Amino acid sequence: MVWAPDAPTTAGAGPAPLTQLQTLRLLDTGPRGLTEDQAEARLLDHGENTIPAQRPVSWPRRLARSLRDPFTMTLLALGLVAAVISSWGTAGVIVLLVVASCLLRANGEFRADRSTAALRRLVATTATVRRRAHEGGEPREREIPVDQLVPGDVVKLGPGDLVPADVRLLRAAGLTVHQAPLTGESAPVPKRARDLPEGDDHLCWQGSSVASGSALAVVTATGGGTRFAGAHHAPARRRSAFDQSVNGISWILVRLMLVVPPVALVAGAVLRGRGLEALPFAVAVAVGLTPEMLPVVVTTALARGAALLARQGVIVKRLPALHDVGAIDVLCMDKTGTLTRDRPVLSGSVGPDGRPDPEVLRWAAVNSFWTLHLADPPIPDPLDEAILECAPDLGDTEGLEATPFDPARRLSRAVVRDGGADVVVVKGAVEAVLDRCAMGPGDRLRAGEVAGALAEAGARVLAVAVCDRSAAGPGTEGGLTLAGFLTLVDEPSPDAAAALALLARRGITLKVLTGDHPATAARTCRELGLDVGAVIEAADLTAASAERATVIARCTPDDKARVVRMLREAGHTVGFLGDGVNDSPAMRAADVGICPRAAVDVTREAADVVLAGKDLSAIDQAIVAGRRSTGNIVTYLRIALSSNLGNVIAMLAAGLALPFLPMLPVQVLLQNVCFDVAQLAFAFAFDRAAPAVLRGPFGLRPRGILGFIARFGALNAVADLATFTVLTQVVGAGDERSFHTGWFIENLLTQAVIMLLLRPVVPVSPPLWLATGSLAAIGLLLPLSPLAGPVGLTALPVTSCLWLVLVAVLYGGALAVLNRRRRL
Repeated sequence: MVWAPDAPTTAGAGPAPLTQLQTLRLLDTGPRGLTEDQAEARLLDHGENTIPAQRPVSWPRRLARSLRDPFTMTLLALGLVAAVISSWGTAGVIVLLVVASCLLRANGEFRADRSTAALRRLVATTATVRRRAHEGGEPREREIPVDQLVPGDVVKLGPGDLVPADVRLLRAAGLTVHQAPLTGESAPVPKRARDLPEGDDHLCWQGSSVASGSALAVVTATGGGTRFAGAHHAPARRRSAFDQSVNGISWILVRLMLVVPPVALVAGAVLRGRGLEALPFAVAVAVGLTPEMLPVVVTTALARGAALLARQGVIVKRLPALHDVGAIDVLCMDKTGTLTRDRPVLSGSVGPDGRPDPEVLRWAAVNSFWTLHLADPPIPDPLDEAILECAPDLGDTEGLEATPFDPARRLSRAVVRDGGADVVVVKGAVEAVLDRCAMGPGDRLRAGEVAGALAEAGARVLAVAVCDRSAAGPGTEGGLTLAGFLTLVDEPSPDAAAALALLARRGITLKVLTGDHPATAARTCRELGLDVGAVIEAADLTAASAERATVIARCTPDDKARVVRMLREAGHTVGFLGDGVNDSPAMRAADVGICPRAAVDVTREAADVVLAGKDLSAIDQAIVAGRRSTGNIVTYLRIALSSNLGNVIAMLAAGLALPFLPMLPVQVLLQNVCFDVAQLAFAFAFDRAAPAVLRGPFGLRPRGILGFIARFGALNAVADLATFTVLTQVVGAGDERSFHTGWFIENLLTQAVIMLLLRPVVPVSPPLWLATGSLAAIGLLLPLSPLAGPVGLTALPVTSCLWLVLVAVLYGGALAVLNRRRRL
């Protein structure tokens, strides 16, 4: 069954397949296509051609989804505990933190996705559709976004195209389709335009892609009515290294937060005889350990980095991919079209004995010329174009029939009339052509040795053979006579050498995965100044050799994906750069898929990062932006968690030593809110990255971050305990209100010092100066304001404030010395 005006269904589901004419009548269309008015009416009836699951997430839904963050859920649980024990001040501040965090995060993600969607429209997938201006008008072919397709549209398909909807073939030439997303078949599946079909080889489904050949087809189902939408949802994206790292840090801190309140309660009850009246303080201390702004800082930092890249023409389609780009330590890439120009250059033509022979080039040009002109529709090929650019006079030839290059048979065939005789001219892979030549074992061996020597010199080798048509027989290429060989070389891209050298200086290991001969790939790499090292073939691939090799040759698309998986299993963060249909499996297997904007549709859809052009220097821009964004996130985590951990340790210790609580719950939470707001400067400042961050792969490393906060958190706890000593022994702040005020001031001062000094680079950006200055001002001025009374603070003598400033200065000096030693 196919779509009908009164009953939309999925194509190919009925028990009795329809003929092409019946299908067109049922769809109320024809080979000339729909009129614009018909297409507009059907678009209103059936909606855009988009998968329902891929529609944008609304802002309210994002807000609700942000509540599932582990930190947010823990805060809500602590707020619920505070409400149960009637600590309304604590519960109110917690609710304020949760609402602020969720609003900022949802708004940041919504704006980031909206910007990304706008950028994605610049590279949106399009389809070639045949439509008419009015009922009697002539059909015209034009490109439209795939979401504007409707049932009954007539579309053209070519190599590399995504199948934009479920379609029924009307005409096909050498069409093969990758439909692994639907059926799991890894090899391309041949398709035919049969009028009375058997099976489903006359159908193509949305989600598949054209591997070779061309076709004209009518759309039978779109959007939610396609087989892809109804029976096979899009596979879940792999969990990125960024998500794993953030979740790992999150759950470690959540477990610690769940331990703090019981420990504080039990210790207070045993040593100080406190009961449930200490529960609000324990809850506030647990909240103080939480980096509530983590989701906001992460989203904002990545979105800002993506926005800066967008100005340079680099589109980040998935925000976490920006972190993964910065963490790449192995970059795999295809050779043709990436390291070299898209068009090869002819370097020579030799006879079967290896001696120069211009006649071989003439026959190759005859094959290329008539293959291009007689194919329906014409399918240009870079090799044919390179041959024709250097071709001599073709002579008096007339093309009779031609078969374009077939990836399965690895050759092309043309039948021409040359000087009154009908001649079959075949050009293609050496093995495929030699297998069709009538020659003895000795001649075949010598020809193979000549071709092998040419390939070992780094050239791409094509064999050319001819025979009289009567000797070959209709439709076959047997009984051929070898004319000789053509050699072609790939001209390196002019900017590739400098870009590869820059990537190597960034600490990235480069690997070239190609379907070419090993010597051809090695020759190109040497010309670009790349240290070739080990060169292996995909057939000999092992996990150890994948680590060791620089060039892996004779790779199929599945081989490329297998190399990427091996490297990821070995612990590497792997990026893959490519632009062809055969690169998409490796892109999906990699941590980050990268392609130029001019890549074929299926590859562009699989990519996480889309470059403005084929300038490899754009990759370095993405890497620098990714490392800077990650550096800001790591800086936030180090500062927030070091300060929070130190404060919690000191609070628990002071709570056991004092006859009263060291700070009131509302003071703990107020201090936490001020610190959180100040730390937003790390997301908006986008500080210049430290040299160490840009020198090598940089990502979130939970162990390194936890080790850092353990060392500097302990130092912060020492500073807080020194404050405790000053307040009790020097200043003489023995009453609760004065002690609370002194510790509140000191905590905000030390937090401002941490933000300034515990950073990887010395220059301080204006947003950071403003944030730290405001934090210190709040600490010193709040006790003097009318708000002091409601939160339990009081004015301190000037001498007491000077003592507290001195402690902060000494702490800053110790922090600067230790941080400098760590950087050295």
